[in-house]
Amino acid sequence: MVRELEGRWWNGVWGRLARRDVWLAREVRWHVTARAGDSETGKVLRWKFDTEDEARQMVQRLVQADGGKWREQSGDSATQPPT
Repeated sequence: MVRELEGRWWNGVWGRLARRDVWLAREVRWHVTARAGDSETGKVLRWKFDTEDEARQMVQRLVQADGGKWREQSGDSATQPPT
């Protein structure tokens, strides 16, 4: 099955320790993926939800957790979540 990327957020901070990314994707179920750190050494967490509302609530909790200046990314900058 193909996952459709519905949204991506980045906390706007460069660097291995401070960078945070969140992806919202849909297959049959909704998937939220969060990464702390860079793409090579970062820690990845994943959740699955039955509804879009539940998934978006998790995204909101994640982006509000550290008080950073999160930005939603779209177009070419909205890369796929780590596998």
